[in-house]
Amino acid sequence: MSDLTDEQLAELESQTAGDEWSGSAPRQAKEFWPSAKRLFGLLGEHKGKMVAVMIFNVAAVVLNVWAPKVLGQAMDVIYSGAISKQLPAGMSKEQVIEGLRADGQNTFADMASAMDLTPGVGIDFPQLARMIVFVLALYLFSSAFTLWQGRILNRMTMAVVFKLRERVEAKIHSLPLSYFDTRQRGDLLSRTTNDMDNVQQALQQAVAQLLYSVFLIIGITVMMFSISVQLALLALLAIPLTGVVIGIIGSRSQKQFTVQWKATGELNGHTEETFSGHNLVQIFGRTEAMHEEFDRRNENLFSSASMAQFLSGMMMPIMQFISYLSYVAIAVFGGLKVANGSLTLGDATAFIQYSREFNQPLGQLGGMAQMVQSGVASAERVFEFLDADDQSLETEKVSFDGRATGLVEFDHVNFSYTDEPLIQDLNLRVEPGQTAAIVGPTGAGKTTLVNLIMRFYDIDSGQIRIDGIDTKDLTRAELRSQIGMVLQDAVLFKGTIMDNIRYGRLDATDEEVIQAAKATYVDRFVHTLPDGYHTEIDQDGGSISAGERQLITIARAFLAQPALLILDEATSSVDTRTEVLVQEAMGALRTNRTSFVIAHRLSTIRDADLILVMENGQIVEQGTHEELIAMEGAYWRLNQTQFAEGE
Repeated sequence: MSDLTDEQLAELESQTAGDEWSGSAPRQAKEFWPSAKRLFGLLGEHKGKMVAVMIFNVAAVVLNVWAPKVLGQAMDVIYSGAISKQLPAGMSKEQVIEGLRADGQNTFADMASAMDLTPGVGIDFPQLARMIVFVLALYLFSSAFTLWQGRILNRMTMAVVFKLRERVEAKIHSLPLSYFDTRQRGDLLSRTTNDMDNVQQALQQAVAQLLYSVFLIIGITVMMFSISVQLALLALLAIPLTGVVIGIIGSRSQKQFTVQWKATGELNGHTEETFSGHNLVQIFGRTEAMHEEFDRRNENLFSSASMAQFLSGMMMPIMQFISYLSYVAIAVFGGLKVANGSLTLGDATAFIQYSREFNQPLGQLGGMAQMVQSGVASAERVFEFLDADDQSLETEKVSFDGRATGLVEFDHVNFSYTDEPLIQDLNLRVEPGQTAAIVGPTGAGKTTLVNLIMRFYDIDSGQIRIDGIDTKDLTRAELRSQIGMVLQDAVLFKGTIMDNIRYGRLDATDEEVIQAAKATYVDRFVHTLPDGYHTEIDQDGGSISAGERQLITIARAFLAQPALLILDEATSSVDTRTEVLVQEAMGALRTNRTSFVIAHRLSTIRDADLILVMENGQIVEQGTHEELIAMEGAYWRLNQTQFAEGE
C-alpha cells in the first residue's frame, strides 16, 4: 500500500528498532520483575473483588490449618485412652510415672508424662466422635470458601483479560501504517493471539495458586511454631533453599521463555507468509528453500522451548528433594522429642502433617514459577505492542457541513519516510468533480500521495486542504468519511456478497446495495451463484474469481457515495472484457466527485481531466493526455514505452 523502496524500508525498520518505544508511551523494560508487576497490577482495578478473594482465602486457610491440630488432639485421645486402659484402675498419673521410673522404664515414663492419662479408663469415643465431626466441618467450610474465592477470582481475571484484549484491538486501529510496514504480520498475530492466551492462562491459574499458597504457608508456619519452635525452625530451612533454586534456575528459565515466544512469533510469521504466498512459492520452485527456512526457525523454537521447559522442569524435582530432606529431619527430631516427653504423639503427628502441607505449597510455588515465567514473557511482548507509539494526536477543530465538494489542494507539502526526503515542496490543485490520474515509475510516490490525502501518514510540513479545510484540523474519521477507496488488491471479508458490498455504508438498504451492484456490473455474475447476493464467500474471496472480487470492492465504494474517490490500479486484476465493463462503471462512479486514479496502464486514463506525472516524489508534468503528448516529455516517454510493449 506504500511506495517505500527496499532501502527506505530497511532504513525505517532500523530506526524503528532503536526508538520503537520512545515518545509519549512509557518504555517497557525487558526484565521479569517490571513486567510481572505490570501484569499483576492489572488486577488492581478490581480491588473490591481482590479483598473478597483474600478474605475467603484467609478463612479457608485458617480452617484448613486448624484441622490437623484437632486431628492431633484426636490422636492423643486414642493413644492416651489405649495406654490408660492397660494401667491399673485407681492409680493416679503420678503414681504410674513413678512406678515406671522405679522399673527403669524412663523413656516410657517421659512419654507418659506428656499424656493425659486416666488409669483404667479406655478411649473416650464420644469426645473422639465430636472431634472427627468438627474436623469434617472444618474441611467442608474450607472447601466452600476455596470454591467461592475461585469463582470470584476466575470472573475477575477473565474481566482483566477481556479488557486487555479490548486494549489490544483498539491499539491495532490506533497504530500508524508505518508500524505495520516494518513488521511481520505473523509475529503481530502471535502477540495478539498466542501470547494473549498464555497471559490468560497465567492469570487464571497462577494468581489463584499464588494467593492460596502464600496464605497457607503463613498459616502453617504459625501453627508449627505454636507446637514446637525448634521443629518449626528446622522446617523453615526449606524456604531459603527454595529461594536459591528459584533465583538461580528461574532467572535462566525466564530468559529462555522470552526467546521461546520470540521464536514462536518468527515461526508463525514464516508460516503466514508461506500460506499467503503459496502460489508464488510453487511457481518459482522455492518449496525446498521455504522448507529449509521453516526447519531453521522450527529448530530455534525447539531449542529455546526445550531449554525453557528443561530449566523450569528442574524446579519441581529439586523442590521435592528439599521437601523429602525436611520431612526426614522433622520425623527424626520429632520422634526424639516424643520420646523425651517434650512433645505428645498427637502434636508430633500434627506437625508432620503440617510439614507435608508446608512443602506442598512450596512445591506448588516452584511449579507455578514455570507458568508465571512463560506468562510474564508473553505479557512483555503484549506490553511492547501496547507501548508502541500511536498515530499523532488529533483534535476536531472543524468538520464538513454535509458532503464535501471535493476541492483538493497541496500547498508546499514535504514528506519523508526516513531522513531521505521523498516528496518535496509539492503544490497541486484538483477542482471538484475532476479526475486526476497519477502515473510514474515504481517508487515515484504515487501511492504515497493518496496516503497523505487520507492521513495514513502525516506530512512533515505544508498543508493539504479539502474544500479549504486543512486535513490536520479534521479527525481522521471525519476526513475518511468523505473518501472512498478501491485498492489494487481486492480485500473482502468473510460473509455474504451483500454484506461485503454493504460494508461501504452499513445503513444501506438491500435495494440500495442491489442498485450499487447493478451500476458496477456485480449483478450480472451474482445471479449465476447458488444463493445470489446471499452467497457466502471466504475471507480472501477464494470462491469467486479475481475480477469478480474487484467488482465487489468497486460496488462497495459506489454504495458509500464519497466526495473523493481513490482508485489504486483498480482494474489490474480483471480481464480485458471485464475491464471494459469496469471502466464504464468507473465512469458512473466518478460522476460528480473528485477522483484520484493511480494507473500503470496509460490507456485507462486517457480521458482524465488532469494527469499528474511523478518522478522521485515530484510532479514533473501535469495536464491532459493531449497536452502531455504534445510536450514530448516524461509522459510521452512512458506512453511510447507502453505502446512499444503493446506492439
